[in-house]
Amino acid sequence: MSLAATFVFLLVSALQMLDQVLDLVKKRGSITDDQLKLRLEITQILKEASALSTPSTFAQAAKLKRLAAAKEKELAKLQQQDIKGKQSLYNQYGRVMLFSKVLIYGLLILWFWSAPVTTVPKHLLQPFGRMFSWRGVDAATGRVVVGIIPWLLLTSRVSKLLCQKLAPIFLHP
Repeated sequence: MSLAATFVFLLVSALQMLDQVLDLVKKRGSITDDQLKLRLEITQILKEASALSTPSTFAQAAKLKRLAAAKEKELAKLQQQDIKGKQSLYNQYGRVMLFSKVLIYGLLILWFWSAPVTTVPKHLLQPFGRMFSWRGVDAATGRVVVGIIPWLLLTSRVSKLLCQKLAPIFLHP
């Protein structure tokens, strides 16, 4: 395999990995300090309320439970605001990723349009040889010449599959 084919594969894999990382971060989200503080306050208030289980402290326990419910509403509102703000940020990053993919793929196509990316023995591409070799077979070596567009299609699918399987393993919390 030629150096150009390896370069294209690594570049496409890096783009796919960045895209996959962005998707994982978007799905997981993050907890801010304010949210964590509110959750701790809610659990503390609920513990205090459960400790007050006698009939004489029923009113105080009910008051603490109402306070915990109000804090939970405040936490839900804070989470909704956080989701809205991050959603627009992730959409912006997604647009930047899409633009950079299109730009890099276009530059690769222009760079390798007149030259083959790699040559492969015929027996490796036996049923699909014609799809990968738009230019045909190299007469000197008898090997199949692979162009940039089929190579980009192949490497993008393979790298996307690899990133879907490997990114959660390497990026677990």
